[in-house]
Amino acid sequence: MKDFSLTPDLLQSDILRHLTYTLGKDADHASIYDWRMALSYAIRDRIVEPWFASTRATYGQDHKRVYYLSMEFLIGRILEDATVNLGLREQADRAMAALGQDFRAIVEDEPDAALGNGGLGRLAACFMESMATLGCPAYGYGIRYEHGLFRQRFESGRQVETPEDWLNQTHPWEFVRPEAAYTVGFKGEVKVEGGREIWHPGETVKAQAFDTPVVGWQGKWANTLRLWGALPTTQFDLARFNRGEYAAAAEPEALARTLSRVLYPEDTTYQGKELRLKQEFLLTSAALQDILRRYLASHADLRALPKHVAIQMNDTHPALAGPELIRLLVDEHRMDFKEALPIAQACLGYTNHTLLPEALERWATFTFGNVLPRHMQIVERIDAWHKEEHHARPHYVGIVKHHEVRMGELAFIMAHKVNGVSALHSDLVKKNLFPELEALHPGRIINQTNGVTPRRWLKMCNPALSTLITETVGEGWEADLDKLNGLVPHTADAGFLDAFGAAKRANKAALATWIKDHCGVTVSADALFDVQVKRIHEYKRQLLNILETISRWHAIRQNPNAPWVPRVKIFGGKSAPGYAVAKEIIHLINDVGQVINNDPLTRDLLKVVYPANYNVSMAERLIPAADLSEQISTAGKEASGTGNMKFMMNGAPTIGTLDGANVEILQEVGAENFFLFGLTADQVPKRREDAEHSKKAIMASQALQDVLQMIAEGRFSPDEPERYHGLVHRVWHHDYFLVADDFDAYLAAQAQVDRAYADRQGWLKMAAMNTARSGFFSSDRTIKGYMADIWSAKSVL
Repeated sequence: MKDFSLTPDLLQSDILRHLTYTLGKDADHASIYDWRMALSYAIRDRIVEPWFASTRATYGQDHKRVYYLSMEFLIGRILEDATVNLGLREQADRAMAALGQDFRAIVEDEPDAALGNGGLGRLAACFMESMATLGCPAYGYGIRYEHGLFRQRFESGRQVETPEDWLNQTHPWEFVRPEAAYTVGFKGEVKVEGGREIWHPGETVKAQAFDTPVVGWQGKWANTLRLWGALPTTQFDLARFNRGEYAAAAEPEALARTLSRVLYPEDTTYQGKELRLKQEFLLTSAALQDILRRYLASHADLRALPKHVAIQMNDTHPALAGPELIRLLVDEHRMDFKEALPIAQACLGYTNHTLLPEALERWATFTFGNVLPRHMQIVERIDAWHKEEHHARPHYVGIVKHHEVRMGELAFIMAHKVNGVSALHSDLVKKNLFPELEALHPGRIINQTNGVTPRRWLKMCNPALSTLITETVGEGWEADLDKLNGLVPHTADAGFLDAFGAAKRANKAALATWIKDHCGVTVSADALFDVQVKRIHEYKRQLLNILETISRWHAIRQNPNAPWVPRVKIFGGKSAPGYAVAKEIIHLINDVGQVINNDPLTRDLLKVVYPANYNVSMAERLIPAADLSEQISTAGKEASGTGNMKFMMNGAPTIGTLDGANVEILQEVGAENFFLFGLTADQVPKRREDAEHSKKAIMASQALQDVLQMIAEGRFSPDEPERYHGLVHRVWHHDYFLVADDFDAYLAAQAQVDRAYADRQGWLKMAAMNTARSGFFSSDRTIKGYMADIWSAKSVL
């Protein structure tokens, strides 16, 4: 492979070449956007060669390919990540400086690609990077959302959603593939013709491919992220336009573009549900047509498909892959159903990401049959086949039940392997989610604990700590994270701990400046930075955190001269637009922040910060600066988490419940380096059996009574004292997520945090041990597990 090392001078000349010939700009009149685009194209040039070489090697040696289907790929900014993986970070910095430009400012001009929401999409992005690093031939398939989820802002403390505009500028990392376009159908009818079922769709769109190369560590291998945009199959209607029917003339284009506009469209209406189902089918149908086209270009026998193709369904959104693959094999390639079904199963794997019933998709049979009539037939046939094959299947188990298509059951039955994403979660998938299917298919459910890429989440986002790690354990840890274990002996060395503390302090000082600029709140870098950033959901219990914050504020007011440890409580995250309770919690956090941040008695000891529009780039600022990682979900509800791993890697101890991958973090780091509290996954359902559990917990806690009383009397909403009566009522009477039951234990754990932080050397040792023991949580380890246990795929490197 070509050597991509180059001098800043050569890179500088390439940047100027692109500025002149690609962008048509003169250096004297170039904007920061022009410089960013020129640098991006110059770096992209260095990715294309390994990308082509990887594709040629895969074809030439006929390697098995992995196809990762996901509704989300939260890839964040690409420019800096690409320079780090290619080893060009320093050269790019120097080249831009020589051109009179600030590399940092240029990097931060790049918009975040709005292709996901939270952990699911960020995991998919980490997996793509790790597959490239490990030389696993792979394609990621997703949708190219014009507006993503939404851009969040706050008006009087309330969340307001506006469209993301990341594609208002040219996206320099993608290549348009007009030749890779597939027709995707919806609705219509199924007719029997010549003894075969033939689907005649009533609507069609064209799925157009946009390819982004994903380069691995040191540029040795690159894979493809292929995103689908929807285009009309019927072009602009000139006759209608000439009759003055301007809107009607553009209807086909508007209908098609709607499919790839927004991630997770609001689905409280029938139209929203239909749009969401169409999006999921657009992704799976286009991907499977592309997979079969690629396979048939070099193989004749579709019966050998599982030897060459592994398809991973990331959650239930792409669960239509099962029936669609069968449809393509049976309807398009004339295979018998009973031959097609095991071929599809042998190709497909299903990753379950949730135990929440509402997150396991279910479609009304009316909606499903209306939008996908042929697939409704196939799903019913799969269900009948499965019942026939397994006479012991209980009557209440199946794919089609109570006028619903259950996508979790469909994905399970159509996959040869089903995996959870942490040891606890995989166990609960067996015991609680699919116990009957597990009994019928023992061994199908396995575990693959999530991981994150250390290249972005340590090397790139925390250069101060990364430099210290390299100085301490040597080169090469980025691709072999177990080498961080070499830090353990140094955690007893005062000099190392001081250097570790200095790196953290520098990150906190930078974040304090950013908070002042973006939120208008002044915070001290010497305070304890206590961070909870994730999707706003009742089970993640941001409510528990803000109730403890109010309790702390109240305690400081009552005894201001006690030896309080100054705290900055940092929140981040979005609520789904239709999730009223989550939006109420956001409003409460902002209202509490207004009161606390303006209290002259406490403002030097406690601040609340909630920057709007949490995304990957904000995480890259917050996580390296965090002192404490909040992972406080109700036990048994969080599948894994990956934020918890990023915080650990960057030297932030966890305060958390025994939930998701917290269990494995605790095992790795030891109880002395983790602040554990709360009911366990076994205790939670037992506690719920007592109808008065929350009332009893509140009556036993004077601190919680005081907090709820302050909220109820309008202390944080003086303009509308009754604003949070509904929220307070829920805690008293409908506390499904056990906020009240865990409150006192959480308070005690937070007091333990204060005592630990007051011992500077002890805290630094704890923080350093978290980094040292984080090697297990590399996504490289996770992907090696998938390759061996699910995909039967080998590295080409």
